[in-house]
Amino acid sequence: MAIQFLPFVHNSQKDLSAGSTLPINDGQERDPHQPPTFDSESLKNPSSTILYLPPLLSSLPPGIEVPNIQPDRPPLVTKTHLPDIDPASLSLHKALHHFRPLSSEYARLPYADSFNWLDLDLPLDEEREWYAVVFRSKRKAGSDSDALYEADRKAHEEAISNGGLIMYWYGMPDSETGLNLATCIWQSRRHALAANSRPHHIRAMKLTSVSYEIYGLERYRLSKVKGKQGIRVEEFSIGAEVGW
Repeated sequence: MAIQFLPFVHNSQKDLSAGSTLPINDGQERDPHQPPTFDSESLKNPSSTILYLPPLLSSLPPGIEVPNIQPDRPPLVTKTHLPDIDPASLSLHKALHHFRPLSSEYARLPYADSFNWLDLDLPLDEEREWYAVVFRSKRKAGSDSDALYEADRKAHEEAISNGGLIMYWYGMPDSETGLNLATCIWQSRRHALAANSRPHHIRAMKLTSVSYEIYGLERYRLSKVKGKQGIRVEEFSIGAEVGW
């Protein structure tokens, strides 16, 4: 899954126009603190080594103030806005500004060991569960990147506008194995299931079947327990519900 995105800006900073893109240092070594430009061309033929893997947060609903958070590695935000978000999920959204992989081998590691779940700082008095989906994949040589990228972009926008998608994170393929990991965090499993039936998602899944040599799905329950900090990751059990 992929989408056109904007660098994170607080309300006090200058907004980017709809046509704005992230800066590119053509022919120069990339500043590791500068977010890269991701599109179908740069993903296939990067102009420099990409060291920056920011989370892609869904923009908050209109009327909800963007938090003044300044992490070392700022996230990216979508142009499309969520229709609504509950208070505990808003706390998770804020905490995910600091979401990052713990190792460059995240695509090979168990999901619970791939990211800094225990370092995410949520209010101690809140308690909530969220639903996460993990995509482990390896692209087929010569598959049509442009068509897949466009289908995924539309599917992502569709999912956000439909509601419930808090964050999407997409890594870079392992240079040796070609394996990659992407993950979505949802307010609830019901939100994720509703997105599965939308037309752009169906279109993207059809392209996936012919574009990937390996493509596997994993599902998890993310839990914030009252009185404790950080997120606990557990495998999702079929027949259970997650979120409201």
